[in-house]
Amino acid sequence: MGNQIHDKANTGFLSSLKGSPSTDEFIKGLWRDNPVFIQVLGMCPVLAVSNTAENALAMGLATAFVLLMSNILVSSLRNFIPKQVRIASYILIIATFVTITDYAIQAISVELHKSLGAFISLIVVNCLILSRAEAFASKNSIGKSILDALGMGLGFVFALFCLGAVREIMGNGSLFGFPIFPSTFQNWIVMILPAGGFFTLAIWLLIFNLLKQKKSIA
Repeated sequence: MGNQIHDKANTGFLSSLKGSPSTDEFIKGLWRDNPVFIQVLGMCPVLAVSNTAENALAMGLATAFVLLMSNILVSSLRNFIPKQVRIASYILIIATFVTITDYAIQAISVELHKSLGAFISLIVVNCLILSRAEAFASKNSIGKSILDALGMGLGFVFALFCLGAVREIMGNGSLFGFPIFPSTFQNWIVMILPAGGFFTLAIWLLIFNLLKQKKSIA
């Protein structure tokens, strides 16, 4: 009895959630099956717009919104969409929400819209969104699809922010445009160039693989 109480006391919050199938759908996207650091999906926006934390966060949130709304609609219509045209239907649904997102970003900030450029429209062909619609939302209830979309979407936001923050800090000496280093700091210009995206991604992939191996050994 004493051992059981001791084991429960040592059980962390995330560990306790793993026992629930529903919450596991949410947690897996944040860490275990992170779409960028584990599955390596959506590399085009990850490498192209993560030169600043603001751009990375905006693109991540835009993608997460489209993923959430697409999962909800695909799950709602899963029994009505013919199998022969399911992919075309999913793309049409995704494109609808991408258009809404595109106009919303343009209304909020024209400068941000220009910074993200064509990559907003390219959310339509983001393999992360289409794969979740095909592999999960089309086979599960709306509730589970929402949790899956939130987990994967926030995991994507987290990954883009990690890249964008590192690249902006090292490349511009700032975060969200606010200087964090003295004027004597020598900016690493390469970090805000395309090559910097590959370097930063490689470092984060290495960190995640090391953590994953360490956890498996433990």
